Amino acid sequence: MALVTFLPLLVICVTGSILVFKHEIDNLLIPDKVRVVVEGHQRLSLDELRYELETSLPDYEPMGWVLFQDVGRADVVYLIKKGTGDWYYTLLDQYRGRLLSPVLTEKDHLTDWLLSLHYTFLMHDTGLLITAALAIVLCLLGITGLILYRKFWKNLFTLRRKARLVVYFSDLHKMAGFYTSPILLILGITGAYWNIVHFVHELEEHKDGAEHYKVEGPLYNTALSLQALHDDAQQQLSGFKPTYLSLPYEPGIGITFFGDVSAGNPLHSEYASTVGYDAQSGIFTGSSDIRTAGLLRKTDDSFRNLHFGIFAGLSSRVLWFFAGLVPVLLAATGLTLWWKRRPQRRAKKAKLRALRQQSATAIQ
Repeated sequence: MALVTFLPLLVICVTGSILVFKHEIDNLLIPDKVRVVVEGHQRLSLDELRYELETSLPDYEPMGWVLFQDVGRADVVYLIKKGTGDWYYTLLDQYRGRLLSPVLTEKDHLTDWLLSLHYTFLMHDTGLLITAALAIVLCLLGITGLILYRKFWKNLFTLRRKARLVVYFSDLHKMAGFYTSPILLILGITGAYWNIVHFVHELEEHKDGAEHYKVEGPLYNTALSLQALHDDAQQQLSGFKPTYLSLPYEPGIGITFFGDVSAGNPLHSEYASTVGYDAQSGIFTGSSDIRTAGLLRKTDDSFRNLHFGIFAGLSSRVLWFFAGLVPVLLAATGLTLWWKRRPQRRAKKAKLRALRQQSATAIQ
C-alpha cells in the first residue's frame, strides 16, 4: 500500500502540516486582508456590515459569516453569486465596514489553493473520494505497522546509529512510525470521515440529476435585524459566543448561529453549539448545547480540534505540524529498506524455486 500510494499521501501530509499554520502564513503574505486594527474602534453591527455587503457586492448573496474569537482577524463572509449555485468568499473589516478583498475563490490565495489540494486534489467531488480512500490507506498503514512491530516497545528507545544503513533505517522507520501512529490514525480517521460524509451529501444533493439551488436573492426576511438575533442567541444558551452565522441557502432553511460555550473540554470546537431562528419571522426555533449532547454528537464535534491539532494551543499545533511531516521520513526509510532488501527477497525466491524443482524431480 505504501509503495502504491506514497506520492499522493505525501502531498496530503505535507500540505496538511503547512495548513496547521494557515492563518499565520496568510498574515505573512496578505496581512492587509486577514488582519484588522482594533485599537480605537468598536465592532459595527451585523446590520451595518450587511448593508455594506449589499452595496459593494450587489450581485452576490451572503450565506455564511465567520465571526472569529480573535478580534484582530477580519470577518470572512461566504457568498453565492445570484442566479447560480457557485460559492465565493470575501474578507471584511468589521470595525470600519469596508471590504478588504474582492470576491475570491478557493484557489486565489496560496493557502486556499493548498487547502483545496489537500482535501480534493483540485478535483472537486471526485477528489473527495480519492482523498478519503487515501486517508483510509493511511489508517491501514498505521494499524498494520503497529501489528508488524508490536514488540517494538521492548526496544522503544533503541536507535542503532553505528549499525549498517539498512539496520539504522529500520530502527528509524519503526521508531518514527511507532511514536506518531496515534496522531496519523487520528488524521486518517477524521479526514476520511469528513470527506465521505461530504461526498455522500453531494450525491444526495445531485440525485436524479438535480442541480444545486440557484439563489436569486435573500431567502430570509431582510427586515429582521441580524444583530438583534445575534444578541438574543447569547441569551438562549448560557455562555454562548456566536462564531458563525449561517443564512438560508435553500428554501425552508432557517437562520442559525453556531458558537462556543464554556465547557472546559478542549476537544469541543468553537462551533459546537447552535441557536436557530425562523428565516421569515425571526422566532427562536431551538438550540443545541454541546454540554448536554450525546456521545456521538460530542465525538463528531471533537474531530475538528483533533484534525487541526488546536485542542492544546500552540504546543499541539507544533506537534501536529511535525507529525504530519513524519510520512516523508517513513517514505524515505521505507523505500530505502525495500530497495536494499531486494537481493534478499530474490535469494529467497530462487531458493523456493529450487526447492520446488527438487520436489518435482523427487516425485517423478
